[in-house]
Amino acid sequence: MLRCRSCNNTGLETVLQLGFTPLANRLLSETQLADPEPLYPLELVFCPHCTLVQITETVPPEILFSNYFYFSSFSDTMLQNAEEIAARLTGLRGLNSSSLVVELASNDGYLLQYYKQANIPVLGIEPAANIAKVAQEQRGIHTICEFFGASLARKLRTEGVRADVIHANNVLAHVADLNGFVAGIATLLKDDGIAVIEAPYLKDMLTGVEFDTIYHEHLCYFSLTALNFLCLRHGLHIVDIEHLPIHGGSLRIFVSHASHGTPSANVDDTLASEIALGMTNLAFYRDFGLRVEKLRVDLLSLLSELKSHGKHIAVYGASAKGSTLLNYFRIGEGTLDYVVDRSTVKQGYYTPGTHLLISSPMRLIEARPEYVLLLTWNFADEILAQQAEYRLGGGKFIIPIPELKVI
Repeated sequence: MLRCRSCNNTGLETVLQLGFTPLANRLLSETQLADPEPLYPLELVFCPHCTLVQITETVPPEILFSNYFYFSSFSDTMLQNAEEIAARLTGLRGLNSSSLVVELASNDGYLLQYYKQANIPVLGIEPAANIAKVAQEQRGIHTICEFFGASLARKLRTEGVRADVIHANNVLAHVADLNGFVAGIATLLKDDGIAVIEAPYLKDMLTGVEFDTIYHEHLCYFSLTALNFLCLRHGLHIVDIEHLPIHGGSLRIFVSHASHGTPSANVDDTLASEIALGMTNLAFYRDFGLRVEKLRVDLLSLLSELKSHGKHIAVYGASAKGSTLLNYFRIGEGTLDYVVDRSTVKQGYYTPGTHLLISSPMRLIEARPEYVLLLTWNFADEILAQQAEYRLGGGKFIIPIPELKVI
């Protein structure tokens, strides 16, 4: 990729190179372990024209998302976040049986179920066939199994479909055709409708050394400045924002047609703060790689010391974040024993690159490893509470990000 995915300009500047890595969510069956894994370059760059931070490689979305292992409903935190915003928007927007709520990349219906329970019509758009099937069959969520973009939005609009509310949670970062996606939102959204978009916040990623957020599914990493340029290009305004703790720090932006509503002081203040911090200039990003390298040295030193004392170390979380960390830091079977994950869909598979078996969290209680490396650190509070029995038995968690600690 030689041009920015948002503004199409050249002159992209390198921020961090993570080498060639496997696809983070491409879990392996036992029979695939002997096969060579496809590797793709993972390079982070900055666009000085519109400030968008992005990776250079675009893996075809059909490879990444047509059959997917991530089910949002396995996270209590995700469900609580979804239920809260659904209830709030239902009241604020006066939604009823004549309204329509659409979610783009609707996963297994984890969010739309709360609107459906309130008798508000919903439509999910989800490209992963296995996940769309769960949404339809288990939750009764009408789901279109396609990738969303401008053409699908135009098709739906010609059929009379327009949305009062559009949700797009943790999907915009996955989109190669950013302009087609946002143009599609503008097409599908009613004149007085609201689009609610959540995405990991670039500022938090950088200050928290959250480099493990970088993987091939995440093509883009957003500041509010970059999001603002993108929305304005398609006749949309960011009218309000919220800073959420979820996923290590996320932005929730509320977007309307430019003819309806003006940006709040909260939006203007955040845009000004990003300029003041230097986020619109390359110099702000220069020391990110140095801080990642320090984390690598510190974590490897800790794990080496524990292994030298004969300690057993398991892993919690067969996550995409974990795949980036393990593969870039080159931590595998020589150091770690196995991975546990709450998702029954992942259990029995092996992690990409590192080939660690994924088991149920019950294995921690049965095997009692002295330490567990928590790779889904973004759900630390939830997981630590779930693992109270293991911790009461003396087990300790190693949390690598945002700062290395043992608890």
